[in-house]
Amino acid sequence: MNSAPKIFVAGGCKALGASILRAFAQAGQACLPSALEPDLRDQRAVDAFFEAQQPSWVVYAAGKAGGIGLNRRAPADLILDNLLSATHVLHAAHRFGVKKLLYLASSCVYPKDAAQPIREESLYASPLEPTNLAYAVSKLAGLELCRALRQQHGADFNIAVPTNYFGPGDDFSPENSHVVGALMARLRAAAASGGAELSIWGTGKARREFLYVDDVADAAVFLMQGHSWDGPLNIGSGSAVSIAELAEMLKAITQFSGALTYDVSKPDGMPVKVLDSTRLAALGWAPKVSFADGLRRTYDWYLQQK
Repeated sequence: MNSAPKIFVAGGCKALGASILRAFAQAGQACLPSALEPDLRDQRAVDAFFEAQQPSWVVYAAGKAGGIGLNRRAPADLILDNLLSATHVLHAAHRFGVKKLLYLASSCVYPKDAAQPIREESLYASPLEPTNLAYAVSKLAGLELCRALRQQHGADFNIAVPTNYFGPGDDFSPENSHVVGALMARLRAAAASGGAELSIWGTGKARREFLYVDDVADAAVFLMQGHSWDGPLNIGSGSAVSIAELAEMLKAITQFSGALTYDVSKPDGMPVKVLDSTRLAALGWAPKVSFADGLRRTYDWYLQQK
């Protein structure tokens, strides 16, 4: 155990980071407590943390994120938070001799009209989705810094692109949540109040791939344990549902008996977004939790919090 890596999960207080901490623990590998994480937007604080703790492995799962509403309302907050956090962590990781790093980007880095399912080679092939442009650019900047450090210095810094994930620890607030958390919370509230109708943004036709957060974490730990690669590597399930299908599944789970309507004046975002995860599958990894089971687990957790 003396040779075991000292692991820092940046973003350990958020849903994905917390799940990665659990996944490492289940694999018998201890991580630095999330309570020690500095303000990642402060380079001096980050440097002091790396100098004091000397982690040998880093998984980057940090940065502010949210759904279409947050991206429209606060694009400057999103780009600045993500640029500062990624730059400071990656720079410190290189300066203080981190031996292995995994940067978790976002599927928003791929073009709006990329051929589906989206392959890693689609990066930069055409323009990005306008509704989350600022956030996507910040994630691309972190991706490129990671790639540049690998190219120039030979650092074992790797990039993975998770698909849309959900699960315990998600943000369910109306202001900042992603689509699963937002719909789950709204349908629960509508069911509790006996509402007759619930309006949903967009046409409901947009199709999205979703992955339970523990599966993304499992993939991250799998990749850290003996894998190294150039460029991005997709983490996904390969299947998708429409927003309308998602809404119907959540309607059944939350026992909402009213009608679902769609506000077509609101944007859909990308028409379809599914990742091609063939390269990851070829390494021997596959998701363990079905979409339906993941939704039920998330709802159970949500009810416990309430």
